[in-house]
Amino acid sequence: MGTKVHYISHPEVEVDPTRPVPRWRLSPRGIARMRAVAEEPALAPVRTIWASTETKAIEAAGLLAGALGLPVRVLPELGENDRSATGYLPPTEFERMADAFFARPDESVRGWESARSAQARIVSAVDAVLRDSPEGEVALVAHGGVGALLLAHLKGLPISRELDQPRQGCRYVFDRERRVLLSEGWEPLPEGRAT
Repeated sequence: MGTKVHYISHPEVEVDPTRPVPRWRLSPRGIARMRAVAEEPALAPVRTIWASTETKAIEAAGLLAGALGLPVRVLPELGENDRSATGYLPPTEFERMADAFFARPDESVRGWESARSAQARIVSAVDAVLRDSPEGEVALVAHGGVGALLLAHLKGLPISRELDQPRQGCRYVFDRERRVLLSEGWEPLPEGRAT
């Protein structure tokens, strides 16, 4: 019986300041990277695929699901930390906000969901997903911020930006039953070839 859980953060997106961030789509590069990871033998044992309800996560999960002949199940609680209070922020301002989000985990910085609340939500969501998944390996296709919060929980470490993914489109693997890491931490998805 497969006991691995593959946590995958969506790869690159098309940034569109006129659109709500949860409705952003994968970029051609992001699509190529998800196609490349979907071809990896390490993911062949996956029997259940889950995604958040955000477009980029559903698209990424759909590429994996198409390669494996599986459906995609969605759960809103797998979503990224709620940043709707500010909406789109230019990159420099976003990075400052992300630093504050991780540095002050018990505060709602400028109306963002606090890191502590987002961590509790993602941990609970993962527990629910694994209870509702048949036996076998599971892929969770979600987001980098909540992925970092889950990683902190799995490692038993305080919330910290040091646990954030190094770039969009990364992954780690943990044991389904014991909830311990089977990889060192975040690893970038393969590059793939854009079409």
